[in-house]
Amino acid sequence: MDPELEAFLPLFPRAELSDPVAARTKFAELAAAVPAPDTSGMEIEDRTVPAEPDVPVRIYRPHRAQGAVVWLHGGGFVMGTVDTEHPWAARIAESSGAVVISVGYRLAPEHPFPAALDDAWAVLAWTVGHAAELGVDPERIAVGGHSAGGGLAAGVALRARDEQGPPIRFQLLSQPGLDDRQETWSARNFTDTPWMTRDKVTAAWRHYLGSAPATPYAAPARAADLSGLPPAYVSTAEFCPNRDEDIAYALRLLQAGVPVELHQWPGTFHGSQAILSADVSQRQNAELGGALRRALAG
Repeated sequence: MDPELEAFLPLFPRAELSDPVAARTKFAELAAAVPAPDTSGMEIEDRTVPAEPDVPVRIYRPHRAQGAVVWLHGGGFVMGTVDTEHPWAARIAESSGAVVISVGYRLAPEHPFPAALDDAWAVLAWTVGHAAELGVDPERIAVGGHSAGGGLAAGVALRARDEQGPPIRFQLLSQPGLDDRQETWSARNFTDTPWMTRDKVTAAWRHYLGSAPATPYAAPARAADLSGLPPAYVSTAEFCPNRDEDIAYALRLLQAGVPVELHQWPGTFHGSQAILSADVSQRQNAELGGALRRALAG
């Protein structure tokens, strides 16, 4: 493991999702300790997207933005809000120069699949329809997210392709949760890795799916056909249960003719980019913004 990250391991809480309410409290405490970047070069606004039910969003508008990303937070489908995501959504906006629409989607287990996906879909449609108001080109709209949010972004991209929905320019997938089956080597063997373990992944999928069978929109790795999807940036962490399913998904996208940039970060673990003092974390966060900037400007 990267020595700068390893030094912080005693400070990380145990990976636990058996009690969603307690997990949300701890998640919020961790997020509150992360310093936010300089937001003086952007406007920040809380809005509500009309839907059934309405979806809260926080919009970050850098000056002279050309495109936008519908950004979906991590948290195992169980944790996270636009408040806990603020340090990361603001960083994406600052480093990419894109408008970021951070989505406060409904959480499991109170709201299992497809609630979160429906919320993300409603915000995507709203973003495209309000591109002029947001000051961006409607042909330069991306979807993205971290962990569970990355899986949601991939599911939205599949749905948009299948339903001839709003055009998506790019997928920004950071350590996404894509496969509920947990059959890869990393999913089977990483039982005691920091922050994310096999048991925590199992609990996240149980909460998210409820009693419903998994579909490709819930677990995108189940999709038989990945052709016709938007270009993607996929990033993985070496010591993460999601690692191998993410690499396999990137390879399948390539084999289906989809342009992909795949970055496997050695010495890292799931979510370790939150340790901002580490050089590798700084590079990870810069790469996410850089990939989005290139995709929306090209």
